[in-house]
Amino acid sequence: MCQVFISADPHLYDCRVRSVRLHGVATSIRLENLFWNVLADIATRDGMSVPQLCTKLYDELVQERGEVDNFASFLRVCCGRYLALQLSGGIPQDVRIPISSLNAQRVLATEHRPLHSGGALQARAA
Repeated sequence: MCQVFISADPHLYDCRVRSVRLHGVATSIRLENLFWNVLADIATRDGMSVPQLCTKLYDELVQERGEVDNFASFLRVCCGRYLALQLSGGIPQDVRIPISSLNAQRVLATEHRPLHSGGALQARAA
């Protein structure tokens, strides 16, 4: 099992800091290269740059939640959910289809959510 994970290209887990302007304020975001790659894929689908995507996600998060506690963690979760939603069929593998063109409720209906902590593991064991 471990060979699957430890054979990853070390470049993927190297961290990189990128400066992004969020409403005119420069901020630094530190993420592993794997996450920057996924964010680039997401941004490209909708004709945006990664900084534009980060600004859009930040704005929508503030509008929905009122504040942002840990934006870098939020971005990592976005990347994980993007990949999981592709696997579940909610987001098409065809990168020519913009995410903004998808029906959010239909996409989210494909998401497999654990009922409680450790649910994913317990669901498989059942």
